[in-house]
This record gives sequence, structure tokens and C-alpha cells, in this order.
Amino acid sequence: MRILAVGGEGTVGKAAISDLRQRHEIVTAGRNSGTITVDVMDEASVEAMFKTAGPVDAVVVTTGHGHFGPVAEMTPQHFRKGVDDKLMGQINVALISLRYLKDGGSITLTSGVTNRDFIRKGANAASMNGALDDFVRGASIEMPRGLRINVVSPGLLEESAKKYDGFFPGHQPVTAARVGLAFTKCVEGGINGQVVAVD
Repeated sequence: MRILAVGGEGTVGKAAISDLRQRHEIVTAGRNSGTITVDVMDEASVEAMFKTAGPVDAVVVTTGHGHFGPVAEMTPQHFRKGVDDKLMGQINVALISLRYLKDGGSITLTSGVTNRDFIRKGANAASMNGALDDFVRGASIEMPRGLRINVVSPGLLEESAKKYDGFFPGHQPVTAARVGLAFTKCVEGGINGQVVAVD
């Protein structure tokens, strides 16, 4: 299988393809790293990425950042960061990929734990993750050409625990290996419209 991993050089991206890369050809794309340069917030850039990548059987998307901060101090501009980057960035890739994926291919997006287990300063992240989960559920019932779409919703990764120190009190970080297997389930399995949580 030939898999396009958008964000594949990031922390979650590396975890996502850790198992898949043992059996499949991986093409990575990202804003600052990867074989192909792409800005997922720019539709023309996403279109160019697919044209450069050529035919692919699956797309895995692990891009996007939201705003972490107290609601009382949050501005609409802060909130918009998550909408434009994490939410619309992934949806841009998903929608445009429909024209480029091979028949029977798959799309796997990435949300996260914050819309299942709420944290302080995480309202923006919770909103974006919930929206991605529901987009996948809604889109799955009308996917063309036998395509499938799913989303992996990982908890805090061990590799990210230091970066987010203090944000996730009481959370048991998850291993990259477990996150990788969740993406394998989405890409190699037959599921569609599922939110695969890794807690």
C-alpha cells in the first residue's frame, strides 16, 4: 500500500506510521518537514501536495494545533487558531483527497482526548476534537467509491508529556506503539466512521 502521511514527521505523526511503515510505502508531507511541503490551511497547497504525491491508497493526517488557555482570557482570534489549523486543515486534506485516493482507499484523521476527558485551558482543543470526530461520523455514510474515513483519538503521548506538563493532571500517557496500532486498524482494517480512542 502507498500511504501519504500528512504531518508524518511530527510527534503524533511518527507514532501514527510507526507500525504501518514496516509493511507499506510511506510518503510524508508537512509544513516544515517531510518529502513534500504543504500548508494544510491553504487549499491550493493541499491540491499541489496530492498532485506531487501521485496515486495513494490511504491518507493519514496528524496535523494541527489549537489554542490552550483560560476561557476567560480567550479571544475569538485565539479560538480561530484551532478552527483554521487543527479543524479546517485536516478537513481540507480529507475533502480534497476524495479526488485523488484510489478506489477503496481510506482517510484517517487525528483528534484527541480533550473532548472525552476535559481539562482546564482545553476548551478550544475539546471543540476541535469533537468537531473532527463528528465530521468523520457524518461523512462516513456518504463516502464515494468504497472509500472509508476514520479518526484516531489518542490520549497524551509519552513523548509529549514534558511539553504539556501540568495540562493533563492524572492522565496516564499512552505509548507511541499503541497509537500506531490504532492507525493500523483504521488503514488496514475495514472500519468506517469510527472514532478509535487510545487511552
